[in-house]
Amino acid sequence: MSAPRHTLHVDWTRCDGRGLCAELLEGTIARDEWGYPFAVGVPASARSDIPVRSDQLDAAEDAVALCPVLALRLSRGV
Repeated sequence: MSAPRHTLHVDWTRCDGRGLCAELLEGTIARDEWGYPFAVGVPASARSDIPVRSDQLDAAEDAVALCPVLALRLSRGV
């Protein structure tokens, strides 16, 4: 399993908690009691930037492309 080098950023001004990203990145993103995404195992203070492993890039790209409110942005590491 590779270390996270990429980040999925959540724009909270746009997100309305539909949960598609949590479905696509199951095990990395979960949903809180209101349906909003959060990173599994990451402190709440880092909630806007979710680490994404290289083997999850396809799913993260799908989440960005399919987010109905355009609340996600993928930053690629080197």
